[in-house]
Amino acid sequence: MADKKTETKTDRIEREYVIPLRPEWRKVARYKRANKAVKAIKEFLVRHMKIRDGDLNKVKVDKLLNEAVWSRGIKHPATKIKVRAVKEDGIVRAELAELTNDLKFKKARLEKRDAKAAEIAQSKKSMMEKLKETTAGKGPAKEEKSEAVEAEKSEKKEETKEKEAATVAAEEKIEKDISKAEKHTTKPKSPKQEKNLKTDYNKSPRGR
Repeated sequence: MADKKTETKTDRIEREYVIPLRPEWRKVARYKRANKAVKAIKEFLVRHMKIRDGDLNKVKVDKLLNEAVWSRGIKHPATKIKVRAVKEDGIVRAELAELTNDLKFKKARLEKRDAKAAEIAQSKKSMMEKLKETTAGKGPAKEEKSEAVEAEKSEKKEETKEKEAATVAAEEKIEKDISKAEKHTTKPKSPKQEKNLKTDYNKSPRGR
């Protein structure tokens, strides 16, 4: 039965209904009752909010309304429920008309969370826009800076190559000088080396 009927605009209709659920969920097994109750809400609103094609997907059940139906489990759903339905652009949105204290607290918490998420998304969007503006304004300067950096890097590479070549040449020159000096100098022999050079060193005295 309808408690209240308000039509503010031609494209927006808002109504409140007390929907009886017991006659519908008694038709199915116990473990299907809560699902049948939600479906009964959709069928009732399709019929009374005049959705011509009878499409149940055009009825959107609110999260809190769904929790109220399922509050006592799948086998013991609510026997009747008071619903506020709003039809706009061919879509009916159903929500719970009278909230309990727990559901009021939960709704406030969800609204706060959604507001915070929207604020974060807005701040990210503004930051991205600022970043785009800065990159668009400083594009040519960045290119010039990158070219200057590349030129400096190439110069540094050439300098390091020249230094390496100079050090290699100096080392080769030093090695050559050392080898020449070693050729012209004779090392003194130790007494042991002189003894080994003797011809009769390894001869045994038995052959004499």
